[in-house]
Amino acid sequence: MEKSEPFMLEIWRIVCSHAEFSEAVRLSTPLLARHFPIDAVLVRSIDPIKSRIQTAGAGRLSPLTETDPSRSTCTPEQLGLLLEWGSKGKPWKGDGPATRSRLPGLLPDDFHGTVLTAPLRHDGALLGALVLASSRSRSFTPRHCRMILPLLDPFSVALSTSRRLHDLSMVREAAEASNLSLLSKLGRQDISESIIGSETGLRNVIKAIGQVSRSDAPVLLLGETGSGKEVAARAIHTESRRRSGPFLRVNCGAIPPELVDSQLFGHERGSFTGATGNHKGWFERADGGTLFLDEIGELPPAAQVRLLRILQDGTFERVGGQKQLSVDVRVVAATNLDLRQMVRIGNFRDDLWYRVAVFPIAIPPLRERTEDIPALAAHFALRAAKRLGAPPLTPTDRDIRCLVAYPWPGNIRELAAVIERAVILGNRNGLAVDQALGIEGSMGGRGLAPYAGMVSASPERKPFTSLDEIMKKHIEAALGESKGRIEGPDGAARLLEINPHTLRARMRKLGIHWAGFRRG
Repeated sequence: MEKSEPFMLEIWRIVCSHAEFSEAVRLSTPLLARHFPIDAVLVRSIDPIKSRIQTAGAGRLSPLTETDPSRSTCTPEQLGLLLEWGSKGKPWKGDGPATRSRLPGLLPDDFHGTVLTAPLRHDGALLGALVLASSRSRSFTPRHCRMILPLLDPFSVALSTSRRLHDLSMVREAAEASNLSLLSKLGRQDISESIIGSETGLRNVIKAIGQVSRSDAPVLLLGETGSGKEVAARAIHTESRRRSGPFLRVNCGAIPPELVDSQLFGHERGSFTGATGNHKGWFERADGGTLFLDEIGELPPAAQVRLLRILQDGTFERVGGQKQLSVDVRVVAATNLDLRQMVRIGNFRDDLWYRVAVFPIAIPPLRERTEDIPALAAHFALRAAKRLGAPPLTPTDRDIRCLVAYPWPGNIRELAAVIERAVILGNRNGLAVDQALGIEGSMGGRGLAPYAGMVSASPERKPFTSLDEIMKKHIEAALGESKGRIEGPDGAARLLEINPHTLRARMRKLGIHWAGFRRG
């Protein structure tokens, strides 16, 4: 016993102190050769799910075979023999042919010596086998069969650790590949790239983001559709202490009302028809990170009550559950609706409004930050050219003048679509911005944009209409359609897809009086 204890301590030290399992097996082979009549040590990893056997590590003192069983597959019958042997946990001693018959897949076909092998198990599962091989016949004795048993623990622990490290590496590589794919779709090289317009039209927004990111206060992003609310939400998450946690986006308006509670807070097995298992909701999945609730104004009243509770104390219950769960989630909400008006008419809870609007940030529409259009157009042009396999393209001065004069009801999302359309229409030789905006009446004689004709395709013959004049005519057209009504389902604000307060401010600036349209 006195001799075996230093031997086992040295085996534990060698096998479990190397991150590379194959290196641990190679370094332990000379030590094992002092106590076993061996020429080689082989550790074979067994994957019952994939019916696959492969070499996890090998150490050789002299060559035994010409082939190396690096990886092989086995039939269900062969796998059954290995699992049956592994469940008993007893060593096996025999020559090459007998071992290949009893334990298929462990040895090369041209091995003819003797082996002593034992199963490696961890947490009740078969991981593989430790194989001691010798070119000499009748070399292993019953004493060696007893001595191999203490070796199983260190090799099992090390093999299990190696597998987990490999799985973590695979997860990390998959996450990195997913990030690279997302950045490619966004047309960015790195997630930390600055936001276009951060020093011009969005400088006040960036300043507000910098102020609120250091805290965990709920943030409400207000802005029109396509104005960049999700970009702002991601910037808040990236600059916060939660940057290493998850960032999840939920479109509240896209969830059916009957499934809102289940999607946000999860459900227990059997809580409703089709609930075959426990399900984590968005809040549980975002634990430790940021949850971006887009279009929060679309939440039904019942979900608003449960959301208020989790914002107040961080606790909730799954649908059909009795246990209170706690999460640590920072909520960033966004809407293009007038939540104040919804509170007044009873469509949005006033107490929830006070909780989500702790720090409101207004994202200006693109037409109010035209100084950002040249940089945005250049960015989207390069991205579209790369996606479509065209040479790098940049907008000309004339293209920029056309883009600046357009009122952009769809904001940045519409700008990206127009630029991509301009790349396609330009046949990869340039940007056909005028055609993409519908100025020349292309595409079968009909313009794609509802503002065709407002900007001349030949500026030498006809001067440009000012942006204020274009906006004034457009607002007056909407007021005429709504008969002077500004708010409500049939109001001009809804037709223009902007906030009623923004519309009133714009009308005051342009000298538009709604009363005249109501009389008409």
